[in-house]
Amino acid sequence: MYVIVEIQGQQFKAEAGKKLFVHHIQNIESGATVEFDKVLLVDKDGDITVGVPTVEGAKVVCEVLSPLVKGEKVLVFHKKRRKGYRKLKGHREQFTELTIKEVVA
Repeated sequence: MYVIVEIQGQQFKAEAGKKLFVHHIQNIESGATVEFDKVLLVDKDGDITVGVPTVEGAKVVCEVLSPLVKGEKVLVFHKKRRKGYRKLKGHREQFTELTIKEVVA
């Protein structure tokens, strides 16, 4: 069984026991339990339920493994040809690592 859940504006495929890296969640501690109830789709062994806009009574229970994980470095390079203009900036996205304890549907 899997569900499609919306977490902070992004959609994720969630199954029990899987790990997710979502955008950084503020003011949360390691080991805390978090519930997400914006479930958009539920698939129970081929029996698919699509929410309008969400599925009633469905939720995903997650445990926070690490509240702050930095992703890969993203380099942003700007250049204007024949002008000698070059600019290089970079940043690392911040994520929260979650593990899915159970899917209630």
